[in-house]
Amino acid sequence: MFKSLTARAIIPVTVSVTGFVVVCCILLYSLMKADMTSDVILLETNQAQMIVKSTRYAMRHDDRESLANIIDNIGTQQWVEHVRIFNKKGIIMFSSNHSEVGKLLDKNAAGCIECHSGAVPAATLGDMKQARRFTNDKGKEVIAITAPIYNEPDCYQAACHVHKAGQKILGTLDIGLSAAPLIRNLTVMRNRMVIFSIMVLLVTVGGVAALLRRYVFIPLRMLMDFTEKTVQGIEQEIPPCGGEIERLAGDIRCIVKELNGLRREMAQWKKEE
Repeated sequence: MFKSLTARAIIPVTVSVTGFVVVCCILLYSLMKADMTSDVILLETNQAQMIVKSTRYAMRHDDRESLANIIDNIGTQQWVEHVRIFNKKGIIMFSSNHSEVGKLLDKNAAGCIECHSGAVPAATLGDMKQARRFTNDKGKEVIAITAPIYNEPDCYQAACHVHKAGQKILGTLDIGLSAAPLIRNLTVMRNRMVIFSIMVLLVTVGGVAALLRRYVFIPLRMLMDFTEKTVQGIEQEIPPCGGEIERLAGDIRCIVKELNGLRREMAQWKKEE
């Protein structure tokens, strides 16, 4: 397929190195993407828990005005797309988007089906199962977390509340953050990995090509010139090809000398006949 030795030596190396680097970069990018996504979800889960704890005092004292003010302030923060609290029935009680207060959420929607998939709603979920990723009505990609608000002793023992001790969950906090920072970081990381891969390919292929030229192609060319001149009967020193090629040059000269000697003997026999 490839006529020249250079092509037969360089092209397979290039293809092999390229395939290896591409596969490694894809695997590395996938792992790093999964790790970064997990970190974002863990951070958002911690933020959700912090919000739940920050609003617990207002909830315990049934201070709806303070609770609504806290939700509104959180909703004005950068990258926060929505934050809402809905009760056990799925009715939105507080929201940074006032137009959806009082609406009933669909239990089959993302973020709800994870708990309501069975006959009995689940009381606890892992961090990854609490998260969902979707595109909102504004066309923005969002990573949202649903954090249950548990019925703790300071809740059902309060004089102003009617929750029984057997009720595990009072409601749910739903907070959604823009995925733009994560997407931007992944894009930057991907571009840097592409540049790094190109640099690795250039350095690797260039280094292999230089080594092959220095230790294979140039010595072979010197061997070819030596062989041609030796066959023509031109006496010369063995070229400093190095290693096996230099020994091969010496063997070729010995073979040529023997052949020339045999030719001279055959020519002498013909003359004597």
